[in-house]
Amino acid sequence: MLIIDSKDCENIDKALKKYKKKYEKSRTLNQLRERQSFTKPSIRRRTEILKAVYRLQMVNGELDK
Repeated sequence: MLIIDSKDCENIDKALKKYKKKYEKSRTLNQLRERQSFTKPSIRRRTEILKAVYRLQMVNGELDK
């Protein structure tokens, strides 16, 4: 549960903005999407490795655009 401390004089728009940022940082939506379908551990590990390789290529400038 997300709790937002808001003062009485604070605008409702600012409170909503704080809530949205806190919601994105908690990654609740990502967790819900992951739990919708089961992924095998081998596939999960393979995607993590591919993402790591991609990041390394981006940092080293080896990726062709």
